[in-house]
Amino acid sequence: MRHRDFGTAADASAANARDRPRLFCRRRTDTLARTDEQGPAMIRFGTLGAAAITPRALIYPCVDEWRASVYAIAARDRARAEGFARFAGIRHVLDDYQQVVAHPKVDAVYVPLPINLHREWTIKALEAGKHVLCEKSFASNAIEAQDMAQVAAEKKRVVMDAFHYRYHPVFMRAKEIVDSGVLGRISEIRAQFHVPIPANLDDIRMNYRTGGGVTMDIGCYPISWVRHLTGEEPIEVTARAEVGPPYVDTMLEATLRFPSGIVARTSGDMRETAKFKAEFEVVGDAGTLTVVNPLIPQNGHQIKLATRSGTSTEQRDRRPTYGYQLDAFIAAVETGAPLCTDADDAVKQMRVIDRCYRAAGLPLRGDPDLDR
Repeated sequence: MRHRDFGTAADASAANARDRPRLFCRRRTDTLARTDEQGPAMIRFGTLGAAAITPRALIYPCVDEWRASVYAIAARDRARAEGFARFAGIRHVLDDYQQVVAHPKVDAVYVPLPINLHREWTIKALEAGKHVLCEKSFASNAIEAQDMAQVAAEKKRVVMDAFHYRYHPVFMRAKEIVDSGVLGRISEIRAQFHVPIPANLDDIRMNYRTGGGVTMDIGCYPISWVRHLTGEEPIEVTARAEVGPPYVDTMLEATLRFPSGIVARTSGDMRETAKFKAEFEVVGDAGTLTVVNPLIPQNGHQIKLATRSGTSTEQRDRRPTYGYQLDAFIAAVETGAPLCTDADDAVKQMRVIDRCYRAAGLPLRGDPDLDR
Protein backbone atom coordinates (compact mmCIF):
# COMPACT_ATOMS: atom_id res chain seq x y z
CA MET A 1 0.00 0.00 0.00
CA ARG A 2 1.24 3.47 -0.78
CA HIS A 3 -0.44 5.77 1.70
CA ARG A 4 0.78 9.17 2.80
CA ASP A 5 2.87 9.12 5.96
CA PHE A 6 5.05 11.75 7.57
CA GLY A 7 7.00 9.61 10.05
CA THR A 8 10.71 10.44 10.28
CA ALA A 9 13.79 8.56 11.37
CA ALA A 10 13.95 10.79 14.44
CA ASP A 11 10.64 9.34 15.64
CA ALA A 12 12.20 5.90 15.79
CA SER A 13 14.61 6.81 18.59
CA ALA A 14 11.91 8.27 20.80
CA ALA A 15 10.69 5.02 22.34
CA ASN A 16 12.49 3.18 25.09
CA ALA A 17 12.90 -0.50 24.35
CA ARG A 18 11.46 -1.51 27.72
CA ASP A 19 8.10 -0.03 26.70
CA ARG A 20 7.71 -2.33 23.74
CA PRO A 21 4.79 -4.71 24.33
CA ARG A 22 4.78 -8.45 23.91
CA LEU A 23 3.21 -9.84 20.74
CA PHE A 24 -0.13 -11.63 21.11
CA CYS A 25 0.79 -14.35 18.63
CA ARG A 26 1.84 -17.94 18.25
CA ARG A 27 5.50 -18.80 18.64
CA ARG A 28 7.58 -20.03 15.71
CA THR A 29 10.19 -22.68 16.33
CA ASP A 30 11.38 -23.58 12.83
CA THR A 31 13.22 -20.45 11.67
CA LEU A 32 16.51 -19.21 13.03
CA ALA A 33 18.98 -16.65 11.69
CA ARG A 34 22.60 -17.28 10.92
CA THR A 35 24.78 -16.55 13.91
CA ASP A 36 28.51 -16.10 14.39
CA GLU A 37 30.72 -16.33 17.46
CA GLN A 38 29.87 -12.77 18.46
CA GLY A 39 26.13 -13.35 18.39
CA PRO A 40 23.35 -12.81 15.83
CA ALA A 41 24.48 -11.54 12.44
CA MET A 42 23.12 -8.29 11.01
CA ILE A 43 20.21 -8.87 8.65
CA ARG A 44 21.05 -7.43 5.26
CA PHE A 45 18.02 -6.49 3.16
CA GLY A 46 17.77 -6.30 -0.58
CA THR A 47 14.89 -4.18 -1.86
CA LEU A 48 13.08 -4.67 -5.14
CA GLY A 49 12.21 -1.42 -6.86
CA ALA A 50 12.30 2.16 -5.65
CA ALA A 51 8.77 2.40 -4.27
CA ALA A 52 7.62 5.54 -2.47
CA ILE A 53 6.86 3.54 0.68
CA THR A 54 10.39 2.13 0.98
CA PRO A 55 12.00 4.98 2.96
CA ARG A 56 9.26 4.94 5.60
CA ALA A 57 8.80 1.17 5.73
CA LEU A 58 12.44 0.06 5.62
CA ILE A 59 15.14 2.72 5.14
CA TYR A 60 14.32 4.94 8.14
CA PRO A 61 13.74 2.03 10.55
CA CYS A 62 17.10 0.53 9.58
CA VAL A 63 18.86 3.85 10.30
CA ASP A 64 18.30 3.37 14.03
CA GLU A 65 18.64 -0.41 14.11
CA TRP A 66 22.13 -1.91 14.30
CA ARG A 67 20.77 -5.40 13.63
CA ALA A 68 19.54 -4.57 10.12
CA SER A 69 20.72 -2.69 7.06
CA VAL A 70 19.70 -2.20 3.44
CA TYR A 71 22.48 -3.79 1.43
CA ALA A 72 21.27 -3.78 -2.19
CA ILE A 73 18.62 -2.44 -4.55
CA ALA A 74 17.49 -3.03 -8.11
CA ALA A 75 14.75 -1.37 -10.15
CA ARG A 76 13.40 -1.64 -13.67
CA ASP A 77 15.17 1.68 -14.35
CA ARG A 78 18.78 1.44 -13.17
CA ALA A 79 19.15 5.23 -13.12
CA ARG A 80 16.22 5.45 -10.73
CA ALA A 81 17.74 2.75 -8.53
CA GLU A 82 21.05 4.64 -8.48
CA GLY A 83 19.31 7.86 -7.47
CA PHE A 84 17.38 6.08 -4.75
CA ALA A 85 20.57 4.41 -3.52
CA ARG A 86 22.33 7.78 -3.23
CA PHE A 87 19.39 9.17 -1.25
CA ALA A 88 19.16 6.15 1.05
CA GLY A 89 22.85 5.32 1.42
CA ILE A 90 22.50 1.89 -0.21
CA ARG A 91 25.94 0.80 -1.39
CA HIS A 92 25.06 -1.84 -3.96
CA VAL A 93 22.93 -1.19 -7.05
CA LEU A 94 22.29 -4.39 -8.99
CA ASP A 95 21.08 -4.87 -12.54
CA ASP A 96 17.76 -6.60 -11.86
CA TYR A 97 15.53 -8.16 -9.23
CA GLN A 98 16.98 -11.62 -9.78
CA GLN A 99 20.44 -10.40 -8.84
CA VAL A 100 19.04 -9.07 -5.56
CA VAL A 101 17.30 -12.29 -4.54
CA ALA A 102 20.30 -14.39 -5.58
CA HIS A 103 22.98 -12.23 -3.93
CA PRO A 104 24.90 -14.29 -1.34
CA LYS A 105 25.13 -11.36 1.08
CA VAL A 106 21.41 -10.57 1.05
CA ASP A 107 19.59 -12.27 3.94
CA ALA A 108 16.08 -10.83 3.46
CA VAL A 109 14.16 -9.31 0.57
CA TYR A 110 11.68 -6.44 0.80
CA VAL A 111 8.90 -6.67 -1.80
CA PRO A 112 7.05 -3.35 -2.32
CA LEU A 113 6.28 -4.10 -5.99
CA PRO A 114 2.84 -3.89 -7.62
CA ILE A 115 0.66 -6.58 -6.08
CA ASN A 116 0.52 -8.68 -9.25
CA LEU A 117 4.28 -9.29 -8.83
CA HIS A 118 4.25 -10.27 -5.14
CA ARG A 119 3.79 -14.01 -5.67
CA GLU A 120 6.52 -14.32 -8.28
CA TRP A 121 9.21 -12.42 -6.41
CA THR A 122 8.34 -13.65 -2.93
CA ILE A 123 8.64 -17.23 -4.11
CA LYS A 124 11.88 -16.53 -5.98
CA ALA A 125 13.34 -14.94 -2.85
CA LEU A 126 12.23 -17.86 -0.67
CA GLU A 127 13.65 -20.39 -3.10
CA ALA A 128 16.94 -18.49 -2.92
CA GLY A 129 16.89 -18.99 0.86
CA LYS A 130 15.89 -15.45 1.79
CA HIS A 131 13.40 -14.22 4.36
CA VAL A 132 10.73 -11.87 2.96
CA LEU A 133 8.99 -8.71 4.11
CA CYS A 134 6.13 -8.35 1.65
CA GLU A 135 3.93 -5.28 1.34
CA LYS A 136 0.22 -5.63 1.54
CA SER A 137 -1.95 -6.68 0.03
CA PHE A 138 0.11 -9.83 0.23
CA ALA A 139 -0.96 -11.33 -3.11
CA SER A 140 -3.53 -10.93 -5.86
CA ASN A 141 -5.78 -13.55 -4.25
CA ALA A 142 -5.85 -16.32 -1.67
CA ILE A 143 -4.62 -19.03 -4.05
CA GLU A 144 -1.47 -17.01 -4.75
CA ALA A 145 -1.06 -16.35 -1.02
CA GLN A 146 -1.33 -20.08 -0.29
CA ASP A 147 1.41 -20.78 -2.86
CA MET A 148 3.67 -18.27 -1.10
CA ALA A 149 2.92 -19.67 2.35
CA GLN A 150 3.62 -23.23 1.20
CA VAL A 151 7.06 -22.31 -0.14
CA ALA A 152 7.85 -20.39 3.05
CA ALA A 153 7.01 -23.47 5.11
CA GLU A 154 9.05 -25.75 2.85
CA LYS A 155 12.09 -23.46 2.95
CA LYS A 156 11.65 -22.64 6.66
CA ARG A 157 11.95 -18.94 5.98
CA VAL A 158 10.17 -16.01 7.61
CA VAL A 159 7.52 -14.26 5.53
CA MET A 160 5.84 -11.20 6.99
CA ASP A 161 2.74 -9.53 5.61
CA ALA A 162 3.65 -5.88 6.23
CA PHE A 163 0.67 -4.79 8.32
CA HIS A 164 2.92 -2.57 10.42
CA TYR A 165 0.10 -1.22 12.62
CA ARG A 166 -0.27 -4.65 14.25
CA TYR A 167 3.03 -4.31 16.15
CA HIS A 168 2.52 -0.83 17.58
CA PRO A 169 1.55 -0.24 21.24
CA VAL A 170 -1.63 1.56 20.13
CA PHE A 171 -3.12 -1.54 18.55
CA MET A 172 -1.68 -3.72 21.30
CA ARG A 173 -3.55 -1.62 23.84
CA ALA A 174 -6.77 -1.76 21.82
CA LYS A 175 -6.49 -5.55 21.61
CA GLU A 176 -5.84 -5.70 25.37
CA ILE A 177 -8.99 -3.67 26.10
CA VAL A 178 -11.14 -5.80 23.79
CA ASP A 179 -9.84 -9.03 25.34
CA SER A 180 -10.19 -7.76 28.92
CA GLY A 181 -13.98 -7.96 28.94
CA VAL A 182 -14.41 -4.36 30.08
CA LEU A 183 -16.64 -3.68 27.06
CA GLY A 184 -18.99 -6.50 28.03
CA ARG A 185 -20.54 -8.53 25.25
CA ILE A 186 -19.28 -7.03 22.00
CA SER A 187 -21.92 -6.73 19.29
CA GLU A 188 -20.43 -4.50 16.61
CA ILE A 189 -17.19 -3.11 15.22
CA ARG A 190 -17.10 -0.24 12.74
CA ALA A 191 -13.81 0.32 10.89
CA GLN A 192 -13.00 2.80 8.13
CA PHE A 193 -10.00 3.91 6.13
CA HIS A 194 -10.80 6.64 3.60
CA VAL A 195 -8.27 8.67 1.58
CA PRO A 196 -9.10 10.79 -1.49
CA ILE A 197 -6.94 9.70 -4.43
CA PRO A 198 -6.93 11.40 -7.85
CA ALA A 199 -8.47 9.25 -10.58
CA ASN A 200 -5.21 8.82 -12.51
CA LEU A 201 -5.34 5.84 -14.85
CA ASP A 202 -1.52 5.60 -14.70
CA ASP A 203 -1.75 4.88 -10.96
CA ILE A 204 -1.30 1.15 -10.29
CA ARG A 205 -4.10 1.39 -7.71
CA MET A 206 -6.47 2.21 -10.56
CA ASN A 207 -5.36 -0.69 -12.77
CA TYR A 208 -6.91 -4.15 -12.41
CA ARG A 209 -3.87 -5.84 -13.99
CA THR A 210 -1.53 -4.55 -11.27
CA GLY A 211 -3.83 -5.67 -8.46
CA GLY A 212 -5.59 -2.34 -8.19
CA GLY A 213 -8.66 -1.51 -6.16
CA VAL A 214 -9.35 0.22 -2.88
CA THR A 215 -9.74 -3.08 -1.02
CA MET A 216 -6.29 -4.20 -2.11
CA ASP A 217 -4.70 -0.86 -1.23
CA ILE A 218 -6.24 0.78 1.84
CA GLY A 219 -9.47 -1.15 2.44
CA CYS A 220 -7.40 -4.15 3.49
CA TYR A 221 -6.58 -2.33 6.74
CA PRO A 222 -10.09 -2.20 8.25
CA ILE A 223 -10.53 -5.86 7.31
CA SER A 224 -7.27 -6.70 9.08
CA TRP A 225 -8.20 -4.57 12.11
CA VAL A 226 -11.47 -6.41 12.71
CA ARG A 227 -9.95 -9.84 12.10
CA HIS A 228 -7.23 -9.21 14.66
CA LEU A 229 -9.51 -7.51 17.19
CA THR A 230 -11.92 -10.45 17.16
CA GLY A 231 -9.29 -13.16 16.69
CA GLU A 232 -11.79 -14.85 14.37
CA GLU A 233 -12.51 -15.35 10.68
CA PRO A 234 -15.91 -14.29 9.32
CA ILE A 235 -18.56 -16.89 8.65
CA GLU A 236 -20.66 -14.57 6.49
CA VAL A 237 -19.62 -11.73 4.17
CA THR A 238 -21.76 -9.24 2.28
CA ALA A 239 -20.43 -6.24 0.36
CA ARG A 240 -21.21 -3.49 -2.07
CA ALA A 241 -18.78 -1.50 -4.18
CA GLU A 242 -18.47 1.45 -6.52
CA VAL A 243 -16.29 0.93 -9.57
CA GLY A 244 -14.08 3.44 -11.37
CA PRO A 245 -11.82 2.01 -14.07
CA PRO A 246 -12.90 -1.45 -15.28
CA TYR A 247 -13.16 -3.96 -12.39
CA VAL A 248 -11.45 -1.52 -9.99
CA ASP A 249 -13.32 -0.78 -6.79
CA THR A 250 -12.90 2.82 -5.63
CA MET A 251 -15.19 2.27 -2.63
CA LEU A 252 -16.14 -0.97 -0.94
CA GLU A 253 -18.26 -1.47 2.16
CA ALA A 254 -18.41 -4.93 3.74
CA THR A 255 -20.36 -6.53 6.56
CA LEU A 256 -18.57 -9.42 8.25
CA ARG A 257 -20.33 -11.72 10.69
CA PHE A 258 -18.06 -13.65 13.07
CA PRO A 259 -18.67 -16.91 14.98
CA SER A 260 -18.92 -15.03 18.29
CA GLY A 261 -21.88 -13.05 16.92
CA ILE A 262 -19.89 -9.85 16.41
CA VAL A 263 -20.84 -7.96 13.26
CA ALA A 264 -18.12 -5.82 11.71
CA ARG A 265 -18.80 -3.12 9.15
CA THR A 266 -15.72 -2.05 7.21
CA SER A 267 -15.18 0.45 4.46
CA GLY A 268 -12.36 1.55 2.20
CA ASP A 269 -12.83 4.65 0.07
CA MET A 270 -10.37 6.23 -2.38
CA ARG A 271 -12.85 8.26 -4.41
CA GLU A 272 -11.79 11.82 -5.04
CA THR A 273 -14.70 12.96 -2.86
CA ALA A 274 -13.62 10.88 0.13
CA LYS A 275 -12.80 12.61 3.41
CA PHE A 276 -9.77 11.31 5.28
CA LYS A 277 -10.70 8.91 8.04
CA ALA A 278 -8.76 6.13 9.75
CA GLU A 279 -10.39 4.72 12.88
CA PHE A 280 -12.34 1.88 14.41
CA GLU A 281 -15.03 1.65 17.09
CA VAL A 282 -15.81 -1.45 19.15
CA VAL A 283 -19.27 -1.49 20.74
CA GLY A 284 -20.19 -3.69 23.68
CA ASP A 285 -23.09 -3.75 26.12
CA ALA A 286 -20.85 -2.31 28.87
CA GLY A 287 -18.77 0.17 26.92
CA THR A 288 -17.32 1.49 23.67
CA LEU A 289 -13.71 1.68 22.50
CA THR A 290 -12.77 4.19 19.80
CA VAL A 291 -9.27 4.32 18.31
CA VAL A 292 -8.42 7.22 16.03
CA ASN A 293 -5.56 6.61 13.63
CA PRO A 294 -4.43 3.09 14.51
CA LEU A 295 -2.72 3.05 11.12
CA ILE A 296 0.05 5.63 11.59
CA PRO A 297 -0.27 6.67 15.25
CA GLN A 298 3.12 8.39 15.05
CA ASN A 299 1.20 11.21 13.35
CA GLY A 300 -1.14 11.54 16.32
CA HIS A 301 -3.75 9.19 17.74
CA GLN A 302 -6.32 8.67 20.47
CA ILE A 303 -7.56 5.66 22.40
CA LYS A 304 -10.94 6.52 23.94
CA LEU A 305 -12.72 4.16 26.32
CA ALA A 306 -16.28 4.92 27.48
CA THR A 307 -17.84 2.65 30.11
CA ARG A 308 -20.48 2.98 32.81
CA SER A 309 -17.79 4.20 35.19
CA GLY A 310 -16.73 7.06 32.93
CA THR A 311 -14.67 8.03 29.93
CA SER A 312 -10.89 7.96 29.59
CA THR A 313 -8.46 8.77 26.82
CA GLU A 314 -4.99 7.32 26.34
CA GLN A 315 -2.02 7.73 24.07
CA ARG A 316 1.00 5.60 23.45
CA ASP A 317 4.39 6.51 22.07
CA ARG A 318 5.07 8.24 18.75
CA ARG A 319 7.70 5.83 17.54
CA PRO A 320 6.69 4.85 13.99
CA THR A 321 4.82 1.62 13.40
CA TYR A 322 7.49 0.61 10.89
CA GLY A 323 10.14 0.52 13.62
CA TYR A 324 8.05 -1.93 15.62
CA GLN A 325 7.46 -3.96 12.47
CA LEU A 326 11.21 -4.21 11.90
CA ASP A 327 11.70 -5.28 15.54
CA ALA A 328 9.22 -8.11 15.04
CA PHE A 329 10.77 -9.20 11.75
CA ILE A 330 14.25 -9.32 13.26
CA ALA A 331 13.00 -11.27 16.28
CA ALA A 332 11.28 -13.80 14.00
CA VAL A 333 14.43 -14.29 11.93
CA GLU A 334 16.88 -14.39 14.85
CA THR A 335 14.95 -16.31 17.48
CA GLY A 336 11.83 -17.75 15.87
CA ALA A 337 9.63 -15.26 17.72
CA PRO A 338 5.97 -15.25 16.64
CA LEU A 339 4.56 -12.96 13.97
CA CYS A 340 1.00 -11.72 14.15
CA THR A 341 0.99 -11.23 10.37
CA ASP A 342 2.86 -14.31 9.15
CA ALA A 343 2.22 -16.17 5.91
CA ASP A 344 -0.66 -18.19 7.40
CA ASP A 345 -2.39 -15.01 8.54
CA ALA A 346 -1.81 -13.49 5.10
CA VAL A 347 -3.67 -16.39 3.51
CA LYS A 348 -6.62 -15.84 5.86
CA GLN A 349 -6.60 -12.12 5.09
CA MET A 350 -6.64 -12.74 1.35
CA ARG A 351 -9.50 -15.22 1.72
CA VAL A 352 -11.62 -12.49 3.30
CA ILE A 353 -10.68 -10.00 0.58
CA ASP A 354 -11.63 -12.56 -2.07
CA ARG A 355 -14.99 -13.07 -0.35
CA CYS A 356 -15.59 -9.32 -0.30
CA TYR A 357 -14.98 -9.09 -4.03
CA ARG A 358 -17.27 -12.02 -4.76
CA ALA A 359 -19.99 -10.58 -2.52
CA ALA A 360 -19.73 -7.23 -4.32
CA GLY A 361 -20.02 -8.92 -7.71
CA LEU A 362 -16.46 -8.15 -8.74
CA PRO A 363 -13.78 -10.51 -10.07
CA LEU A 364 -10.91 -11.57 -7.86
CA ARG A 365 -7.61 -9.87 -8.61
CA GLY A 366 -5.29 -11.97 -10.76
CA ASP A 367 -7.96 -13.48 -13.04
CA PRO A 368 -5.88 -14.49 -16.09
CA ASP A 369 -8.79 -13.92 -18.48
CA LEU A 370 -9.00 -10.27 -17.36
CA ASP A 371 -5.26 -9.68 -17.09
CA ARG A 372 -4.73 -9.97 -20.83
